[in-house]
Amino acid sequence: MPETRSSQWYSGQDRNAYIHRAWMRRGLPNSAFEGRPQIAIANTASDLTPCNSHLGEVAEHVKQGIWEAGGVPLNLPVVSLGETQMRPTAMLWRNMAAMATEEMLRANPIDGVVLLGGCDKTIPALLMAAASVDLPAVLVPGGPMLTGTFRGTPLGCGTDVWRLSEEVRAGTLSEAAFLDSESSMIRSRGHCNTMGTASTMALLAEALGAVLPGTAGIPAPDSRLLARSHQTGRLIVEMISADRRPSRILRAGSFHNAIVALAAIGGSTNAVVHLLAIAGRLGIPLTLADFDRIGADVPLLVNLQPAGKYLMEDLHRAGGLAAVLREVVDLLDPDAIDVTGRPFVESLADARIWDPDVVRTRDVPMRPNAGIAVLYGNLAPSGAIIKPAAASAHLLRHRGRAVIFDSVEDLHARIDSPDLDVDADSVLVLRGCGPRGYPGMPEVANMPLPTKLLRQGVRDMVRICDGRMSGTAYGTVVLHVSPEAAAGGPLGRLRTGDWITLDVPDRRVSVDVPQQEFDTRPPSPALVGALARPSRGWEKLYVDTVLGAEVGADLDFLVGSSGDRVSRESH
Repeated sequence: MPETRSSQWYSGQDRNAYIHRAWMRRGLPNSAFEGRPQIAIANTASDLTPCNSHLGEVAEHVKQGIWEAGGVPLNLPVVSLGETQMRPTAMLWRNMAAMATEEMLRANPIDGVVLLGGCDKTIPALLMAAASVDLPAVLVPGGPMLTGTFRGTPLGCGTDVWRLSEEVRAGTLSEAAFLDSESSMIRSRGHCNTMGTASTMALLAEALGAVLPGTAGIPAPDSRLLARSHQTGRLIVEMISADRRPSRILRAGSFHNAIVALAAIGGSTNAVVHLLAIAGRLGIPLTLADFDRIGADVPLLVNLQPAGKYLMEDLHRAGGLAAVLREVVDLLDPDAIDVTGRPFVESLADARIWDPDVVRTRDVPMRPNAGIAVLYGNLAPSGAIIKPAAASAHLLRHRGRAVIFDSVEDLHARIDSPDLDVDADSVLVLRGCGPRGYPGMPEVANMPLPTKLLRQGVRDMVRICDGRMSGTAYGTVVLHVSPEAAAGGPLGRLRTGDWITLDVPDRRVSVDVPQQEFDTRPPSPALVGALARPSRGWEKLYVDTVLGAEVGADLDFLVGSSGDRVSRESH
């Protein structure tokens, strides 16, 4: 093995080397400092990130594999983001978590890193950090929870929260029954069991090549996850010896494969903003147009909530990601490699579908053309996206009057009013919810429907927002509208009563107002008054430097990488 990076700290007889070794001994043998690779385990375990609370156990098995292969494992707690707990939105801190993790990896005497994540923003943040510091890195996803049931029916966490809460508002489910389901929703440790953002990003991380093949999607309580964690510990030692870094693994073909996988699994729209951000750290020129070009005609093969009926435990039972991607292997880049150093497609060779109702074959897909659609028009000059697999087919071409909400507070105050001037053909528009405006681009785009329409039997409407929606959500929702209203985007100039045309097959979203008139309208004063104006701290840094959703909503000074070099000694 060539000289390790950590030897810059530990080798030699001078005072600095003495300090570095002495403070780290604490029971370690002398051989720990004699060229053995030092490997950080970047661990997002936290009681306040309940989906990741079991990662301490996963870390122990990673450690065993590292020791066995001759490395020295080092637990490194890093910033953890709990999607369900953090206000105003966990997305506000994705870039901070990535920045903090990157700096800790660079600053410490380590030669490689095993990344432990699960909850929505933790996997993207870890991959962004690893890409920017560019030390050998491999990810272990924490895995989905087991399926809970209520009154004999499987519950999809997130998706069934939205569904059941709307039924309460519609008057078809009692509040008592709704609250009774709460104790059944989360059955075990692990992240959401629907094809939400956590499941999506775990599977896409494997499609990118950043995960030991066959690991993503193993349920969190399954002992096979611990066995894979042990294998991953062994693998990182090999990766260091081979100098197998993210910049050598994650190439344009890797992102091509992730986009194909995103469509085939019916993954979360949040993957778009995360993949763009990861690519930006690597200098790969990924664009919104690539998602449409590569993924639009890929069939949806996974029958999972919110686009279908099953849950992640079923996907694993039915053959997992490998079974899905073997069906579309001809669409994958055959040269893209994974963390093993071999072509990713080789890991699919022996895959089989064990339940064809969960994982469909290509000739009988859930939908023939299921990828993310990228929309443009005078409402979204820089683009917007929609997930056709989660939308209502009859609304993919639609024209309706705009009903405008200038903030989330405005939405909550008026959506249930019997006096709201709205009908089933109206287009609900929520603005001021982009990266700068909220701040942080929250998951509010899947607006609740007006109560009076729910009670008439309406269950979907066209909705438009510059924010995001949960990967567990469903509906005909145009989101990530760019430029956002807070950045002067045209969404801020809409008025209630304007006629909006949505044409997903033609990739258009527009307002039917003469362009000169529309361009000269001032933004809504109520919108401007509701925008975020932080005066200090991370929020101010974020609002002052965040880029648009169309390029990944990273901070402008974090795009790219700095490598692993540290030029100065600490003493």
